[in-house]
Amino acid sequence: MARESDPLIVGRIVGDVISPFTRSVPLRVIYPAKEVANGREFKPSQITQQPRVEIGSDDLRTFYTLVMVDPDAPSPSNPHLREYLHWMVSDIPGGTGSNFGRETVCYESPRPTAGIHRFVFILFQQLGRQTVYAPNWRQNFNTREFAENYNLGSPVAAVYFNCQRESGSGGRRIYTDY
Repeated sequence: MARESDPLIVGRIVGDVISPFTRSVPLRVIYPAKEVANGREFKPSQITQQPRVEIGSDDLRTFYTLVMVDPDAPSPSNPHLREYLHWMVSDIPGGTGSNFGRETVCYESPRPTAGIHRFVFILFQQLGRQTVYAPNWRQNFNTREFAENYNLGSPVAAVYFNCQRESGSGGRRIYTDY
């Protein structure tokens, strides 16, 4: 896919949250209402429950860490809490899903109050089991520093969606071809 049409670049996920990477593992994130696709719009009422996450890898001996962050907290015009950590699951065996991993930071459903927020799921391959631990706080989480601290390297997959308060209207352009 050309860089200029990659929705992670167009949506500024690459740059604001992660560095450029090559996707190497299939990742599906499914809420009860619909599946997450890059740039798809969700309302807070559609994402109150943690999603089902499927990791498409054939090796059960490989473990993954999934993080979900909001790089636009508390508002896109003033993201001074960037990145806000909404969820973290580690020790997910390849070929399974988040429910087979260890929830290190419990799921906090997004409730944006101002503007359109991007919510990003980033998947990393771990060096081994029980090698990743929860941070002490949710606000000002830094995905790049986290990956560096735990020797996770570049992400192996990422996907994001947009969300605004329930009564919000309008939105960012939707990219569903990735």
